[in-house]
Amino acid sequence: MRTTAAVLWEPGGKWEIEEVELDSPNAGEVMVELTASGLCHSDEHLVTGDLPAVLPMVGGHEGAGRVIEVGPGVTELEVGDPVVMTFLPSCGRCPYCNTGRPNLCNDGAGATLGPQLDGTYRFHARGEDLGQMCLLGTFARHTVVPVKSTVKIDEGFPLDLAALVGCGVTTGFGSAVRTADLRAGDTAVVIGVGGIGANAVQGARAAGCRYVVAADPVEHKRERARELGATHVAASIDEAWEIVSEVTRGQMAEAAILCTGVAMGEDLQPALQLVGKRGRVVVTALARAEEETASLSLLDLTLYEKQIRGALFGSSAAQFDIPRLLEMHNLGQLKLRELITREYSLDQVNEGYEDMRSGRNIRGLIRY
Repeated sequence: MRTTAAVLWEPGGKWEIEEVELDSPNAGEVMVELTASGLCHSDEHLVTGDLPAVLPMVGGHEGAGRVIEVGPGVTELEVGDPVVMTFLPSCGRCPYCNTGRPNLCNDGAGATLGPQLDGTYRFHARGEDLGQMCLLGTFARHTVVPVKSTVKIDEGFPLDLAALVGCGVTTGFGSAVRTADLRAGDTAVVIGVGGIGANAVQGARAAGCRYVVAADPVEHKRERARELGATHVAASIDEAWEIVSEVTRGQMAEAAILCTGVAMGEDLQPALQLVGKRGRVVVTALARAEEETASLSLLDLTLYEKQIRGALFGSSAAQFDIPRLLEMHNLGQLKLRELITREYSLDQVNEGYEDMRSGRNIRGLIRY
């Protein structure tokens, strides 16, 4: 079939709106007609070259819609089912899936490299095969994805809001409640209040933290952080340190969650200074592939038993966590509509990313 997609043809280029050819699903795949797609920073990493990828590629990895065709052997879904697409597939059979770590599923290896799990392509344009960001390619009106990358959700839930839970909401929330292991009475610091950090704030609040300090240089993001549950806000890490030191009487935070647009090695030591004994620094933000140096006090790690933890998808399990997060929204315990700063059409995708770069957006949303 013919459909429309936003394609990145070269590093540093713009997303180009193309009429593309989309193949029918192969075994273990489904075709989805999308309702909406989030504009996540990870797709910006494709543009800048920070994230290894083979171009050209259909962008987008945060979406929701309805199944319109199923491939051979698919029994988990039927035509008409509403689904959230998750940027990490889960096979349910590998050692990581079987030990409760489906976010590390072996099928997720090389998800940004282009082809589908069987090594072939579904999108084609200009005589070339097009890869799909994280096997999904949600910057398209229609896409074909592995059934392993979908989560069936309850009928009636707004699919535009459900799209956000495919990446940003679950990653940020999970970084707080799962990777950071925050508990009632703790103090948490969230560094960077974008699409991920905003939900780390919500996760820290839901975990019962007595203090949630959100640090971001952009004033409207600090204001939004308060609306989402932050008890204090700061314009910098240094300012956050002053607040945390005062409210905890020098004990410092149990966890600091790094959610900046790009993780930098130089941020690690300031983040470690925000946490106290046995404190956890959670690195959720993506760094450039060549970023291999970080400055930190090894003495602090030993003497105070501080920890540094990486977080992929917030250490979450999509099939378990996505339905629960949607139910939390239904119960008024998780804000989703409030995360959307502005909606765009597909042909405004570059405008949406310019708004993100300038700090005007918490989360932009493409509505089809």
